[in-house]
Amino acid sequence: MSLNHRIKSRIRDVEDFPKPGIVFKDITPLLADPGLIREIIQALANPYRTKKIDAVAAVEARGFIFGSLLSQELDCSFIPVRKAGKLPFKSRKQQYSLEYGSAEIEIHIDAIEPGWRVLVHDDLLATGGTASATGHLIKSFDAEVAGFSFLVNLSFLSGEKNLAAQFGMAPDFLIKY
Repeated sequence: MSLNHRIKSRIRDVEDFPKPGIVFKDITPLLADPGLIREIIQALANPYRTKKIDAVAAVEARGFIFGSLLSQELDCSFIPVRKAGKLPFKSRKQQYSLEYGSAEIEIHIDAIEPGWRVLVHDDLLATGGTASATGHLIKSFDAEVAGFSFLVNLSFLSGEKNLAAQFGMAPDFLIKY
């Protein structure tokens, strides 16, 4: 069975979460299979191995799981991107829209050096709002967005097109619905 089929077989659909009409793609069943996790990390890292990545900026909370492992695989820094008010030190914030509301994210003010090449990672690409906000936040540090990495792309939403239009690059992902 291919990697894509094995990943899809371990993703659980949760109806009406976080609100009615949303089908949440739950990646937590993947976490029971360390061999599959290793393969996922290898596959996520492959497009970036020769691109001199200085850091992986991963969005909470599920993005932290694979983002931290991805930063280890690429031998670079890990930057947690959190919801506003969750980081303990001075931070820079960016507001954005979700497919079911709005929110604000933040990064510590000392997390990114000017000129760094930063890979944005999250578990799932929907409308691209969170990833786009993260990309704009990275640029506010005079750093470069080196790419966008996702485990899942909900291709029936506009995230892939939105990121390509705003940042001039197609996002990388392992599976799509």
